[in-house]
Amino acid sequence: KLIGVLPSSSAARAGIQPEDYLISINEREIRDVLDYRFFLAETTVVLKIHRGPDLFDVTIRKGMYDDIGLEFETPLMDKKHSCENKCIFCFIDQMPKGMRDSLYFKDDDSRLSFLQGSYVTLTNMTDADIDRIIKMRLSPLHVSVHTTNPSLRVKMMHNKRAGEVLSYMRRLADAGISLCGQIVLCKGLNDGEELDRSMRELSELFPAMQSVSIVPAGLTRFREKLYPLEGFNKEESAAVIDQVDGFAKAFDEKSGSRMFFCSDEF
Repeated sequence: KLIGVLPSSSAARAGIQPEDYLISINEREIRDVLDYRFFLAETTVVLKIHRGPDLFDVTIRKGMYDDIGLEFETPLMDKKHSCENKCIFCFIDQMPKGMRDSLYFKDDDSRLSFLQGSYVTLTNMTDADIDRIIKMRLSPLHVSVHTTNPSLRVKMMHNKRAGEVLSYMRRLADAGISLCGQIVLCKGLNDGEELDRSMRELSELFPAMQSVSIVPAGLTRFREKLYPLEGFNKEESAAVIDQVDGFAKAFDEKSGSRMFFCSDEF
């Protein structure tokens, strides 16, 4: 649904009005902002418009990447996709009560990953979603990996799909989609030998995998009835830094590119 049409825009000149509904562009259904921007990138676009009982076409000729002046109810033109996991380290589960509702919404949306750089876990995605990313060349994509051990990822994320969807990263990498990874490190779970395994297997996705950040799980005092996690002390943090730097330097010497980085919290 349109909430506005910019004055003097090509859409306004073509007679499109606020409260109209955009159904398709060049006979391709528009589901969200990605469809809209992707199919709008042509010099001639035929928009199917729904107004009251009427359904009609509007033809606009423009520069290939020119905007036509439509404004929508939400930036995504759709609802955000929510997270289907119950991660043992989730910071939203550690929030105090009584804050504004938006702070408790867990998003896991590949569109926001491309548009804004937020991280996705891939667990709420399907083969069709991956095909769409590849077709539209939505790159880079930011992925919360945490571990490349399928069974451990299932345990950490409490989602039975968490292990199988790791294969999506290979599909994306083989298709030339750039990836940026993240590992939230939980003491006694995905550190040590498991971290070595994750770095080794993620390095096999180079050069599509451009970088991987390793961050400690953030813990608050609002962890009632949650998985028992402990923070890293000074010595353990230093050991993690040495482990990551050691692997990163060896990889750098072989590939000529730095991939693994510890966050400032370590």
